[in-house]
Amino acid sequence: MPKPIWLFDLDNTLHNASHAIFPAINANMNAYIAEVLARRGLPADADAVNAARLLYWKRYGATLLGMVRHHGVSVDEFLHAAHEFDDLYAMIRAERGLARLFRRLPGRKILLTNAPRRYSQEVMRHLGLHRHFARHIPIEAMRVHGKLRPKPSRQLLRKLVAKERVPASRCVLVEDTIDTLKAARAVGMRTVWVTGYLRMNPSYSRSAPGLPAPAFTKRPGYVDVKVKSVTQLPGRLRE
Repeated sequence: MPKPIWLFDLDNTLHNASHAIFPAINANMNAYIAEVLARRGLPADADAVNAARLLYWKRYGATLLGMVRHHGVSVDEFLHAAHEFDDLYAMIRAERGLARLFRRLPGRKILLTNAPRRYSQEVMRHLGLHRHFARHIPIEAMRVHGKLRPKPSRQLLRKLVAKERVPASRCVLVEDTIDTLKAARAVGMRTVWVTGYLRMNPSYSRSAPGLPAPAFTKRPGYVDVKVKSVTQLPGRLRE
């Protein structure tokens, strides 16, 4: 059997972002949106900020896209503001043995994250995982025909498969976000849903903090394998 192409998400997949990082991103994002709205003479109270963030997430799949399109903000400026931390390394929580896992897992590995490059590189180096990945695709690099198309964009996923020059069925997306898993299945990829960190604190996510948690008791039809932790992957390869 040909070896798979693994596409790994980062936050709440390879480490527990719900512990401290997502709450900090939530606060940073709210502060930045409030500042942008206030500069334009728009309501900037907590309710207005939450409404704007959720509206853009629902409409475009990422709050960032709404802020760029409707408020003319810089992509780099938004990402920098949202990912400013006093001590990032102290906030990271991850399982032991991840590097050993990736040495055992057959196939090419790609990091595919809606996080910015600087932040994701720092996290991966801290976890000691960067050397196990052939490619690193952060949100800044998620462009199709020159336009930003972050996950769960199907256009992005199709472009990635085409660049790898393999059938989509050889690609396995490992991810905590069900919308992205659904998009991956629609383009023919296989899918793994990581739920362990969402169970611990489901109220935070980079896309839409505060939304209710998905149902964890049932595996959706577009998910091939559901695991609590990526450390379970070697034992589920046959599936």
